[in-house]
Amino acid sequence: MGKMLQILKSLTLSELLGGMGVTGRYFFKRKFTVQYPDERAPISPRFRGLHAQRRYANGEERCIACKLCEVACPALAITIESEQRKDGSRRTTRYDIDLTKCIFCGFCEEACPVDAIVETRVYEYHGESREDLLMTKERLLAVGDAHEAQIAADRAADARYR
Repeated sequence: MGKMLQILKSLTLSELLGGMGVTGRYFFKRKFTVQYPDERAPISPRFRGLHAQRRYANGEERCIACKLCEVACPALAITIESEQRKDGSRRTTRYDIDLTKCIFCGFCEEACPVDAIVETRVYEYHGESREDLLMTKERLLAVGDAHEAQIAADRAADARYR
């Protein structure tokens, strides 16, 4: 009996008609189109975009070179080199994130004990060569400095929900 039903369905093209019905239902609904340069789509507060490194209020970088973000990165996109300073603390001499490898999972941000590496809401960036997508320590700090107000506001809003 099951074989006969399967043959009958294939002869009547019921799957094709079902698919055409779905297409027909959505064909006449209002479309959601954003005219991109002029209009912006809403961004979720959980969006993970361009990486940034933060500084303390006194201007010192937050990263303590613990290398937890490097270990947590599943794509192996983070490279850190560090050295000990005269006062006994460690700081990074090299902090690179290869955005061609990065999967924007947010594990680096979650692993950081001092909230030094964050992912901003910035999604408008591009690279014309591979070197443009290699975020060095200087570039990460520059992004952090430029967007610190938004990063701090997001952190304050996130703290309210914890």
